[in-house]
Amino acid sequence: MPRLVIVSPCYNEEAILVYSAGELTALLERLIAAGKILPTSHVLYVNDGSRDRTWELIEELHQSNHFIDGLCLAGNVGHQSAIMAGMMTARDVADAVVTIDADLQDDLAAIEEMVDRYLEGYDIVYGVKVSRTADPLPKRTAAIAFYRLQSAMGIRAIYNHADFRLMSRRALDALACYPERNLYLRGIIPQLGYRSTTVDDVISERVAGESKYTLRKMLLLAVDGITSFSTRPISWIIGMGLLCLLISICMAVYVLVSYIEHLSVPGWASLMLSLWFIGSILLLSLGVIGQYIGKIYIEIKQRPRYHIAQHLQHNDQ
Repeated sequence: MPRLVIVSPCYNEEAILVYSAGELTALLERLIAAGKILPTSHVLYVNDGSRDRTWELIEELHQSNHFIDGLCLAGNVGHQSAIMAGMMTARDVADAVVTIDADLQDDLAAIEEMVDRYLEGYDIVYGVKVSRTADPLPKRTAAIAFYRLQSAMGIRAIYNHADFRLMSRRALDALACYPERNLYLRGIIPQLGYRSTTVDDVISERVAGESKYTLRKMLLLAVDGITSFSTRPISWIIGMGLLCLLISICMAVYVLVSYIEHLSVPGWASLMLSLWFIGSILLLSLGVIGQYIGKIYIEIKQRPRYHIAQHLQHNDQ
């Protein structure tokens, strides 16, 4: 039987934390009673710089619930780094780790299926969303568009999978070898190469509180994912440059013929349109290239991804 650790990142999740702890504790108890995991399995809440009483609640839950541990990061480092911090902390004691957001919109029943797949020999089990009716329409539309864009960029990722997954210890050990600071776990983990499979994940409504994953954060994650795993945007810029060159040649021929035939009319419309078009292409190109240069700048400094302020553990770990 494996020792399972459920890693759950939290950011201002005071409204839902007690409910989350109760549901995850009940799940662990069922799996222990079924003989699928060891009794020392537990939940590790990762406090990602919350500004409410989230950490105080985690401390209280740790005191009253043997299944609850806590990891308090020194500041807000972002969702991906918080997940990484939890996984790297848990891999020292766990045989397998499941990551799930504290809002529990992911399907808890899928965790038992993940454990079953792990017992069958799979090192990575992805939770793939088969229904997103609980998500708002703009979020569903943006997510689907992003997954398709990933595919167009040639990024190897699991369609309709976020960060709900199980990983074995050896998969976590392999993940620890990736020192990059621009974390996009949905792109890194499929590159590990270990045997993997999927389980269905039906998204449900939030019980309390509001989603902390705003459209802005989704867009920033999309930019990170694309620029961290694909140089295709730069290739597209080269293609746009060649297209602009072709258009310019055609325009030059048109202007020359018009001048010879005395058909040209003095004006500024075509000139202004051309300037705006070329200017926008140049600015777009500089912005894309700047993204890559910025990531190089961040990576070469090799700064720590996070600092741990406090780690709550029970004595049997």
